[in-house]
Amino acid sequence: MNTIKKLAGYVWMLMAPVLILFLLYQANEKISHAAVAVKSNVILQWVIILLVFTPICIGFYIFGSYASKGEYDHLPESSEEV
Repeated sequence: MNTIKKLAGYVWMLMAPVLILFLLYQANEKISHAAVAVKSNVILQWVIILLVFTPICIGFYIFGSYASKGEYDHLPESSEEV
């Protein structure tokens, strides 16, 4: 099970920058294809999306780094172990 946790940690670490790059690509595509009349609204929407999802992806990376280092190998089974 610990091996699966470490492998999943590497997946999380790889997924974070891939998600950011995908969002940036999508933002570029949507903004460049937007009509002139709604371009400012589309830009605002994508700025908000990027501002929300960037910290989430940073959290994915941090979680993955802890998992890959084995920080979650032994989880407490009772509140006395915490």
